[in-house]
Amino acid sequence: MWRKYGTVMRFFFFRPAAGAPARPVSPGAIRSQQATEPQAARLRCWILLGAVALLSACATNRFEKPRVGAAQRGIASWYGEPFHGRATASGEIYDMHQLTAAHKELPLGTVVKVRNLENGKTVTVRVNDRGPFVKGRIIDLSLGAAKQISMVGPGTAKVEMTVVRLGSGPPGPNMSTRFTVQVGAFQERVNAERLREELAADHSDVELIRDGQWHRVRVGRFSSQSQADEVRKALRRKGLPAMVIALN
Repeated sequence: MWRKYGTVMRFFFFRPAAGAPARPVSPGAIRSQQATEPQAARLRCWILLGAVALLSACATNRFEKPRVGAAQRGIASWYGEPFHGRATASGEIYDMHQLTAAHKELPLGTVVKVRNLENGKTVTVRVNDRGPFVKGRIIDLSLGAAKQISMVGPGTAKVEMTVVRLGSGPPGPNMSTRFTVQVGAFQERVNAERLREELAADHSDVELIRDGQWHRVRVGRFSSQSQADEVRKALRRKGLPAMVIALN
């Protein structure tokens, strides 16, 4: 390998200093240099393309996989009224004075540290909702969190957010690799068992999952959201309130 690129390495690093007397060059050496000039140009081109690709990878503004320590940069916004007092994606009632946030992909319950890149102020929030749904924004902070990093007035700010602790809730659709279809959730187990028996007549993979005081009836495990959505549509046509659920 070194022999192959030896001439190219000399071309980059062993040029004569400016003003130094030129050494006599034989015709054979001239032909050799002419032959390697295109190689050197191609090598410089590949080095440049590699550097551009590396910088692009480092500047990504979304998570490829959620993990503690993963960071994301982008624009943050905040939300208050009229969402105050309404249910969030986690089922909690939104309190705009608490330190919470909405994120499109991270598992619900994830704790992240958000740093305002314009003034250096930080705040730690818990993801309990989904959003923002405005292009170019990566996180929606509660009013209380926005106050902590002085972005209420401007409305938005350029931030860096870092995962402190992953939540146990389901991730957003873009982060999940498994899906299921939930058909019902009951506090009375007998009702959940009755629905499971009805579904088992047409589906071989019906599950009854106990989640605290709830008994959830789900159909199938799917590797793509589109597969799960086909089953959801079929169940909806039968009048059942089915919905696609992202699994961890």
